[in-house]
This record gives sequence, structure tokens and C-alpha cells, in this order.
Amino acid sequence: MQGLGASLPVLLLLLFLSAQLPPPAVADQLLWAPGVEQALDPSSRLAVGAARVALHKYNFQAASPSGLRALGQVRKATMKSIPGMGQKYYLQFTTEDYRSRENAGSCLATVLYPKKKSPPAVNIKCINTKDQKQIQEEDNRLYRKLKRQTKPIIGSNIPDSFGIMEPAFEPVWALAVAGSSYMMWEKSTEKVGYFMSQVKTVKQWMRKDDSLEFDYTILLHEMPTQEMILCHMRLIWLPGRPLKVKYTCESDSHRLEDGSGMESGSAAGIIREREENF
Repeated sequence: MQGLGASLPVLLLLLFLSAQLPPPAVADQLLWAPGVEQALDPSSRLAVGAARVALHKYNFQAASPSGLRALGQVRKATMKSIPGMGQKYYLQFTTEDYRSRENAGSCLATVLYPKKKSPPAVNIKCINTKDQKQIQEEDNRLYRKLKRQTKPIIGSNIPDSFGIMEPAFEPVWALAVAGSSYMMWEKSTEKVGYFMSQVKTVKQWMRKDDSLEFDYTILLHEMPTQEMILCHMRLIWLPGRPLKVKYTCESDSHRLEDGSGMESGSAAGIIREREENF
């Protein structure tokens, strides 16, 4: 009985301490209180995913195959749950040149994942380390090279299964990255993100006006599901102008989406309709 008597003060102390702790449901409410900005681990999947979504929107709207950026490192990330709207992320991150992997500057962005089914709302501003005039000159050189083609560019499996890409296909690959950024931004959610994995096929359409036009079949790598999603994309590009993109993916039940550098819309018949909707 002495052992039991000695343990009573300890039991009473444990009961007292447990009474001071909120139940798990209340603790969660305190941690993710609506309207309260919470710090995130910058290397967390949620923070990195939101930064990539912001860059997808940036690359699409920049409409510059020579100015494409990849994510470097997320420096700071916070999140706020906005009642009736969704989760909003506040981000600071560095970027790299998509090809050379050299420092391309830092960005500030907000990403709101709405509760309703619509693309994430992105606001992003970036500082450039690469001279904008130089980027424009590179775009113009690339444009002139493609425009001088007397025969349409036709290719498949870019890069190949060994990760090798012929130099002749680098310009159409870069345009595919810029155009598919629209798809990846629009399809992304708080829990699901995308990378462009491969250009399965590409065909250039010879136009009489100044624009360049390509039809692509693209593989998107969905994360974290690891699924490969096949998408058809039609792209029209003219340096200094917004990209015009239409796409449909197998997972979207043949739903067609339309991008023009700013907003999204809809149309029909990505294969049959080549020009009338632009």
C-alpha cells in the first residue's frame, strides 16, 4: 500500500497537466486559425509547390523561350486560411535560368488556391539578373531562325529516353515549356503539381502571317501521384506578344482550355480548328 500511496501525487499531477492541454481538435484550430498567417518550412512540399505554381504563371505570361526560369530555393513562406476563399501562400524565392541554371533573380509571390474549382490566383513580381534587352535579342534570333524554315519542323520524343536532345529541337522545346506552363498553372492544386516531362510529338504549321504555330503532344508528370498525363497543345508565338495556347488532356475528359497570356476561356476541336479561333 506504501507504493500506491507514493504514486498518488504523481497521478494527480498528470491529471492536472492533462486538464490544461486543449483537446486535439482545439489545438488544430489554434494552429490553423482562419485569417492568421502561419510560418511554413520553406523546404516543405506545400511551400515549394506553391512557388512552382507562381513560376508556371510567370513563364507563361513572360512568353519568352529565352527568359524561362526554374525554381531555385524558397527563402520564406507563410500561409493564411481565408474563410470562404481558400488557402493563400506568401512566398520569397530565388530562380535559375531554365537552361544554364545560372542565377536568374529573386521573386515575391502570392498564390491563392480557391475552394471552388478554378486555377490558382497568382500575383508575382521578379527581379532580373539577366538584361531584358539581351533576352529580347535572343528571342528575336530564335524567332528568325524558326521563321526561315522552308520545311515545317517535325519531331518526336524530345528529349529521347536517354535524356538527349538534338540542338535543332531546343527552340521548339523551350516554346513547349513556355506554353505548357499555362497547363501546369491551371491544373495545379494545393496538393497536386506538374512538370513537363517530354515532347512526344511536335509539328510546325507554316503560316502566311508573322506568327509561328506549333502542334504538340506533351507528357506532364503529375506529383506526387507519379502519373504521366498526355496532353495536346496548340501554340502561337510572336516575340513581344502574349502566347496563345489551346490544350486538352486525357485526364480532363477531352475538355479544351484556352490561354492568351492573361485569362482562360474555352473552345472546341483542337485538332480540326487550327486558325479560326485565334
